[in-house]
Amino acid sequence: MKKITVVVFSIFAFVACKENTKEHVSEESMVVNDVVETDQKVIPQNVSEVLNAHGGLAQWNKMNNLCFSFDGRGGEEVHTVDLKNRFEKIENEKWSIGNDGNGVWLLQNEPEAYKGNALFYNNLMFYFYSMPFVFADSGIVYTSMPQKELDGKMYNVFKVSYEDGIGYSSKDEYMLFSDPDTNKMAWLGYTVTGKSNAKSDKWSFIKYSEWQEVNGLQLPKKLTWFKVEDNLPTEMRNDVNFNKVTVTETVIPTSVFAKPEGAVLITE
Repeated sequence: MKKITVVVFSIFAFVACKENTKEHVSEESMVVNDVVETDQKVIPQNVSEVLNAHGGLAQWNKMNNLCFSFDGRGGEEVHTVDLKNRFEKIENEKWSIGNDGNGVWLLQNEPEAYKGNALFYNNLMFYFYSMPFVFADSGIVYTSMPQKELDGKMYNVFKVSYEDGIGYSSKDEYMLFSDPDTNKMAWLGYTVTGKSNAKSDKWSFIKYSEWQEVNGLQLPKKLTWFKVEDNLPTEMRNDVNFNKVTVTETVIPTSVFAKPEGAVLITE
């Protein structure tokens, strides 16, 4: 009976998802008076302009679930996310990863089918996909940066870091590059701390190549990872194309994300 129940919950999530179909840069402090007040926090004006170019934080905050799929290394992955609690379920033919607030679990439909770090992967693609809106989360510290050239074009830049204890690795850092003509996000630079809990000076880069409008929001259609030399992107490494994207006000029951029979909790 438990296995049947899990299938029913998965069907509910699926239905909910288909409702609406080389230089060092110096840092400068944000201008304190140049801010926008929200219900959650104070967001600098230049950050708010990027959010507005993608549909606005108010529209994003109305949404309760986000779903998308893409072809990963092990086949198609379907990601279902509770936007308010950040509960997530990632479904693949051979494995599933989920989190309902009680911990991250992994279900292997075939022995050793998933070989990565499930704890690290939980919410990872959601975070990349939900740029720039996740940069309005609590616990974020913004730092203004000088304009910087990438791939022959100048961009506005701000850096994001985190207060201690925020997220899986609070010492991770990000740089958002936005087009000064449109304020739309164009590149993301990021560092990975992982289990080391030590800041990294190695930057990776994603180009936000294409956008699509979904329920009043500009969300990624394609992300392009780049090879890096001297902490600058050089040439394309791989593309990820996103399909079946929905973002709606539907509240998905927590039971959809619950640990199913046969799954194990991941602690490290």
